[in-house]
Amino acid sequence: AYERRFPTCPLIPMFVASDTVNEYKSEDGAIHVIERRCKLDIDAPRLLKKIAGVDYVYFVQKNSLNRRERTLHIEAYNETFSNRVIINEHCSYTVHPDNEDWTCFEQSASLDIKSFFGFESTVEKIAMKQYTSNIKKGKEIIEYYLKQLEEEGITFIPRWTPPVACKSESSTSHPRRPVSPAINIPESATKEGLSNKEILNTSSSPSEPTAGTPDDKLDADYIKRYLGDLTPMQESCLIRLRQWLQETHKGKIPKDEHILRFLRARDFNIDKAREILCQSLTWRKQHQVDYILDTWNPPQVLQDYYAGGWHHHDKDGRPLYVLRLGQMDTKGLVRALGEEALLRYVLSINEEGLRRCEENTKVFGRPISSWTCLVDLEGLNMRHLWRPGVKALLRIIEVVEANYPETLGRLLILRAPRVFPVLWTLVSPFIDDNTRKKFLIYAGNDYQGPGGLLDYIDKEIIPDFLGGECMCEVPEGGLVPKSLYRTAEELENEDIKLWTETIYQSASVFKGAPHEVLIQIVDASSVITWDFDVCKGDIVFNIFHSKRAPQPPKKDSLGAHSITSPGGNNVQLIDKVWQLGRDYSMVESPLICKEGESVQGSHVTRWPGFYILQWKFHSMPACAATNLPRVDDVLASLQVSSHKCKVMYYTEVIGSEDFRGSMTSLESSHSGFSQLSAATTSSSQSHSSSMISR
Repeated sequence: AYERRFPTCPLIPMFVASDTVNEYKSEDGAIHVIERRCKLDIDAPRLLKKIAGVDYVYFVQKNSLNRRERTLHIEAYNETFSNRVIINEHCSYTVHPDNEDWTCFEQSASLDIKSFFGFESTVEKIAMKQYTSNIKKGKEIIEYYLKQLEEEGITFIPRWTPPVACKSESSTSHPRRPVSPAINIPESATKEGLSNKEILNTSSSPSEPTAGTPDDKLDADYIKRYLGDLTPMQESCLIRLRQWLQETHKGKIPKDEHILRFLRARDFNIDKAREILCQSLTWRKQHQVDYILDTWNPPQVLQDYYAGGWHHHDKDGRPLYVLRLGQMDTKGLVRALGEEALLRYVLSINEEGLRRCEENTKVFGRPISSWTCLVDLEGLNMRHLWRPGVKALLRIIEVVEANYPETLGRLLILRAPRVFPVLWTLVSPFIDDNTRKKFLIYAGNDYQGPGGLLDYIDKEIIPDFLGGECMCEVPEGGLVPKSLYRTAEELENEDIKLWTETIYQSASVFKGAPHEVLIQIVDASSVITWDFDVCKGDIVFNIFHSKRAPQPPKKDSLGAHSITSPGGNNVQLIDKVWQLGRDYSMVESPLICKEGESVQGSHVTRWPGFYILQWKFHSMPACAATNLPRVDDVLASLQVSSHKCKVMYYTEVIGSEDFRGSMTSLESSHSGFSQLSAATTSSSQSHSSSMISR
């Protein structure tokens, strides 16, 4: 079915032609490698094509079919402008190791723009647009050719068998490879009308979303392999919570393993789990935690003096993290780096822990969703109880507890000194009860006796500083030189820089006091884009247009509501004397957004002038028949304390000159958008259109 898209494919209009450059077939017919030069008509502005001096772009694609291992690997790279732009793409079709009726599809790509005549940002957006469009069409194209084969009477292709002379292994054998679980596809496949034998699975980075499993039941093999023992009730909670996320969060949603952590943290109370999971997703999005391992490099001070690191695994296969807290100069680290840098480093450790859990799940063939932490307190003294250091520790615990529940499988505290009870008294109230049950504390050398370290860690990997034979590469810590200390002012500025690296802003919305954002548009047919999360309460989202500028923004007096708002501002632009229809007009229908929803969308502007984005408190409607509120409405209104809502938002304006008539599937160059206007247009027939996605 895949080969039928060559030499050209009517379903891909930009794919104009292709020529075979090289071709190889093995003697036994198992291997078939074909390399093609593909001609593409990229949907780019005519001005950009003229500047670049090309009408078409050429890519080289190499397809490697291995019938013995039942795999198809596809590699592609750009030939045109290869000295300015580097594009690499890798795709693979493989047989799922646990169900031979499933085909797994994995795809990844990289884009590196070195220079492009000053149009680097435009080229990046065009590339994202084309790539997103290709991903969306990939499954549709395969289904088209599968159906074409069926119409020709081809419904089964016999498995390849080696010639008799070289038959040295079973024709049905194939290596089992650790592959991302394909069980998540059947739901979407069912919706598309596919049978189980035609299922394709798309998986990418560990943090990217996968499609859902069947509505009524998860596959038993999948549960055993990746999730662990689940009762029917627990399985139902997982499916319901994931379906809700898919409906309300049009972007990345966690994998089943991570959703389960939040359910387990709240004893499978789906409402409580949903609340903390939504808060965590918003937090991750705001601070771009998904990218912390790729984009943030720890300062050298941390690499030299933070006495912690990963060290093999315990007897249960859990990743093992070793922390020599007693050898660490917490005061020196806080004075040299500040609280925020330490917090970010701990977050990177947790993200690495999640990644290692996935790796160990594949290696050991059973679900591993947590890690073991070994804390050596040898050397702990009153210096470690320095107040700012304890304050930083408590905040780190609070953030980790809220966003990484049920990730700590076991905590082994060794060589606890006499001062430890003081530290424990300070921190234990901030630790969840379920987490505290996983703590094992050993004083002196008790860890060497029965019930000690050997019960949990193999003798071969016990670190040398605990009397073992395994060299541990964890830094030894030590005192941070005072020459590296920073002033309070420097630390404050650095902290602000570190933790405000976000494109999102927070705002509070009150009953009678909406939050409004002003956007001035000079050129008609520009595109206003937005991305916001409703963190608390229910709101109504509106877009207005005015020919005249409103008065300078005024901040709402929060005293009138008897509420302080440290987490967000409240700005009102529309004057009380303005009349709708006379002074300003509504350009989009009001959108009611519920608490926990993530909303993305865009609006193609029809006129120049001033556009106002408004988030307004949503009041529950009364029952029409009796003019009395319904019981459900009353209960829901009680959940919004003091009539206050909170939103986290980002807006961007994209000029019309580069994207006139080609807005389909455009994605913003910022990370905040999961989808941007899948159906907008700026043609003369339809000047204004928008699309809201949750």
